[in-house]
Amino acid sequence: MWKKIKQLIFIVLILNVVFIIWGRFFNPPITITQIGGLFEYGKLHRDYISYDEMGSNVKKAVIASEDQKFFNHNGFDYTAIEKAMKNNEKGKKLRGGSTISQQTAKNIFLWQGRSWIRKGLEAVYTFIIEKVWSKDIILERYLNSIEMGQGVFGVEAASKYYFGKSSKDLTTSEAAWIAAVLPNPKKYDPKNPSAYLRKKHNWIMRQMRNVSLK
Repeated sequence: MWKKIKQLIFIVLILNVVFIIWGRFFNPPITITQIGGLFEYGKLHRDYISYDEMGSNVKKAVIASEDQKFFNHNGFDYTAIEKAMKNNEKGKKLRGGSTISQQTAKNIFLWQGRSWIRKGLEAVYTFIIEKVWSKDIILERYLNSIEMGQGVFGVEAASKYYFGKSSKDLTTSEAAWIAAVLPNPKKYDPKNPSAYLRKKHNWIMRQMRNVSLK
């Protein structure tokens, strides 16, 4: 019995390693979250493109919004995690403190939701992809897989959905609008922005001045 369990664990580990190495060269054909979106909305808008095809404005906007230390950390922003834990302990608005690397690991390899098991696996996958993938690859996978609206995944699909153009042609303001919906794209809509979303949009535009793509 234990021998079969060990064999199963070994097979699962090998498959995961193969999937991670494969992911260094290719975008995932579909993710668990995308499957959920397909069932929920009956449609799936996505358009995978390479890192070089993505506009610099949308890259800067998302980094400004989600993880300004992206190019400098090893996958984890311990300061942000500590701050998030303190806010949560004080009963303030829940904050995840997750980096782009962590979100990429979750979006591609795991499922949504909050649980210690998922967070533990997320940490493992984050550590591995930071070792196996480059920062550019991590950012490309993230920008291609992130949920950006109801059934809309990736910045290219979001650019066409909200503004009718490719992500490389987005203005600074348009890119900031797309990034502003994160991390709750089902709640916020750039086409009908709330006062909060307008405030966040303006904040992202200011922060983009400090973002360098290196």
